[in-house]
Parts: sequence; C-alpha cells; structure tokens
Amino acid sequence: MTAAKQNWAVSRWPPTHRPALPSPAPSPMDQTGLGSGNSFPALIRKKRDGEKLRDEEIRHFVRAVTRGGLQEGQMGAMLMAIRLRGMDPDETLTLTREMAVSGRVLEWPDSWQRLLVDKHSTGGVGDKVSLPLAPALAACGCKVPMISGRGLGHTGGTLDKLESVPGFNVSQSPEQMRCILEQVGCCIVGQSEELVPADKVLYGLRDVTATVDSLPLITASILSKKAAEKVSALVLDVKFGSAALYTSLDSARTLAQSLVSGASLGLLAGGLCRGRRDESSTLGQRGGRGLRGGGSPCAGVRPQPISPGAGGSLLWQCGKAGSVGQGAARIAASLADGSALGKFQAMLQAQGVEAGVAQALCTGTEEQRYQVLGRARGQEELPAAQDGTVQRVEALPIAQVLHELGAGRTQKGQPINHHVGAELLVTVGQRVAKGSPWIRIHYDTPELSNDQRHTLQGALVLAGSEPFAPSCKVAEIILPQGSRSLEEVTGEQGLGSSQALLCSA
Repeated sequence: MTAAKQNWAVSRWPPTHRPALPSPAPSPMDQTGLGSGNSFPALIRKKRDGEKLRDEEIRHFVRAVTRGGLQEGQMGAMLMAIRLRGMDPDETLTLTREMAVSGRVLEWPDSWQRLLVDKHSTGGVGDKVSLPLAPALAACGCKVPMISGRGLGHTGGTLDKLESVPGFNVSQSPEQMRCILEQVGCCIVGQSEELVPADKVLYGLRDVTATVDSLPLITASILSKKAAEKVSALVLDVKFGSAALYTSLDSARTLAQSLVSGASLGLLAGGLCRGRRDESSTLGQRGGRGLRGGGSPCAGVRPQPISPGAGGSLLWQCGKAGSVGQGAARIAASLADGSALGKFQAMLQAQGVEAGVAQALCTGTEEQRYQVLGRARGQEELPAAQDGTVQRVEALPIAQVLHELGAGRTQKGQPINHHVGAELLVTVGQRVAKGSPWIRIHYDTPELSNDQRHTLQGALVLAGSEPFAPSCKVAEIILPQGSRSLEEVTGEQGLGSSQALLCSA
C-alpha cells in the first residue's frame, strides 16, 4: 500500500561512461584494522562526537562488518552515531563505494551495456512497483538485475513478497543471475555473502535499531546495490509522508539530491529518475506479503500506478524509446497483452518455483492461488462510521496494525507472516454510506483487538463534499545538473511532469 505523490528526476549519461569504483590506497593497519593507536570503540566515539571519518576508517569499518569482526552492539552503536551525527557527502560516497565492493561487482557482456536498467524505491507500505516493472522491462528488451531488499520497519519488502511463493530463491550467484538474464531478461535477488554483503548485515541491523531513516545510510544502501549491479540506467522512487521514511517533501528532496550526487560523482553510469509520493495517503488498494492482489506474486503482474511512467523513463534512457511517453506506452502494452506476465512466470521458475506453482499463481483461479499461498485464519471488515466522501486513507495506521499482526519484524532475521494483509474496499473520492465496509483485514491472531480497530478506523478520513477524481500522484520532477529539458525528456511539448510520467496511470 503506497501513497499519493511523487517526485522524479531524469538524466542521461553517454553509454560508454562506465566508471570503476576505486578505493583509496591501503595504509598499514594494526590488528583492529583501524590504524595504530585506534580501536573500534574510539571510532564510534569519534563519529558520536560529530567528527568526520577518514576514508581508511570507513573502509576498514565496512571490511570488519563484512568479515564478522565486530559485535552487533558495536555495529548498532556506529549506525546510531551516523544516524544522529550524519555524514558529509565525501563520507557518504566513501561508505557507498566500500559497501559496493564488499562483495563481487557484477560483470556483463558488452552487448548488454545499454540495456541494463533497474528501479529502486525508498519504501512504501505496499511497495508494489518492482514486481510488475521488472518483467515489463524484460518484455521490452531490457536486462534487469535487480538486487532488492526486505521490509524496513512498517514498509513493504519486495523480497518478503517473493518469498511468500513456495520455492522462490532470492539467493542467486552472479553466474546464476547472468544465466537468468540470458533466459528471461530479469531477476530479483537479495544481498548475499557474494553480493554487497556489508549491506546485508547493516540493512538487517537498521531495521531493529531505529536507524532506518538515516540519510547517509539510506543513500549508501541503495546506491551500493546499484553500483554492484553496474546498470546503465536507474529510476529511484523517493517517497514522503507520514508512512514514508521522510515525512516532508523538503526532507525527501534532500535524500533524492543525495542519491543523485552519489551517481554524478562517478558511482553509477546511467540516468536517474527520482519519485516522491505523499505516503500519508495510500496509493494502492492492498498491502501484505502473500495477499492476493496486493502487488504480491499471487496476483501475477498487473499495472501499478507508476509502473508505466517509471518504465517509460528507463526505456527512454537506454534507447528503447524516443521519449518517456513512448516508453510508458510500451510498458503499459506489455502489462496489458500478457508479455510481462509471461516474463514474470518465467522468472519464478528460473528462481526455483515449480512450473505448476508458477502457472497457478500467474494464470490460475483465485482458489488455486490460495492453495499455493495459504489463507489467513481470519478476516474482518470494518464499517464506515458515517456517510461521506473519502478524502484520504492514512497509510501509517494501517501499516502499524499490520506490523503488530506479524507483517513486519521487531528482531533481526524474524520471519514474516505472509498471510497478514489489508484490502481497501474504497478509493479516494468515492462516496460511502455509514455501515458499508471500507477495509478488510486478513490476520492469523484470534481476532483484532479493540485498540487495533480504533487505530484502523482513524485511517479513514471522510468529508461531506461531493465525489471527486483523485489528484495526480506525481508531486515534482527534478532534472539533475546536465540533464535535458522536460520537453526534450518527454518528447511532448506542453505536458506537465505528472502527465508525462503517469500517462497510462
């Protein structure tokens, strides 16, 4: 369940620009890995007190994380020090570089150079765009080596959704990824001991140490994965609102600018598009990991609100479309004609799902999908407390209740309950009558508590106004330094940014 507004930035790099990820030359280190006279507690203290970390200190912190040389308490303390004191752009770039090269950096055939693309989101309650977008891009001729993540806090996680499918394996070696890209065109995998292992460790700790919203840690986590992929074009969806990592447009813009500056310093060869959604109100209609239709695998691949715009930007950047609008039309067509769904089914099988299971999920009946994924033990629909027109549905209260019911983690490595989820039965702008159901909760606990019902009822905001069409979900388009004008990007004079990017929404 994601939200309502978003901000994009678009740029394009020469196809031959593919910089390496150099690290500073190593210097003699003592057994702590931090240099003579230093210790890791001293390094924590240095950042705690607001001092800048040297390149070699950051490099050896990342190496110690990767090699298991630190206690979880020490790593958590460093994460909190970074969260409270921050990092300047140089520190953030060094952290990103070192995390990217903490494992293997992927290598691809020269013939794929212009075709390698990816998308990444800063996280929403449902966070459903990746599942339809990756196979849609593959259906349009792109190669998508997506290294994704699990849910952080109350936000949805792409890997968690995919792991609700029996047999789906998110751990793939670089060689296996290349084979899947050759056969299918897309894969969705997680961090591993081979791929950005430092991010795998720190990502899990951030989820349980209240450091999820740290700007340098978000930047390093996202861009390290994309740098390790060596993609040529990238779209980033940066959300804001009460249920997002950042609540305001200004703070989300700062994150987006941090992501762009990391790329512009030679970290990535490719273009960037950045999105923001007002995550205070829901964008999608369902949330949860295995709930049918919630952007989850059991619904197959269906168009999501920003899929065509995000995919259109990537097709334009890699030369598969003359404009963002033309690219969006191609993405929408692949979602409508079943070619994206075919790629999704092929990806499921390539990553370990039995053919019969993949077929049931993608083309089977609703009952066949539930036979594969299982059902929640209980469902409860909540009635509208009064007549009115839906002004918005607050995402955060719903996310918090789903988290309490088992859809999120409170401890590192804790399993997710894939059966927990929510279905919205109303849309923004719709007129509802008192007593009519507006949300359906799927749960495995004996029943919802009164406190949880009260929290959920507070998410529905009604007014006495007439029904209306929901407003556009794009808040802003940012063009980074050196990019082309919006008219050149869209290829259509006079179109506003939201129209250009969401022409098929």
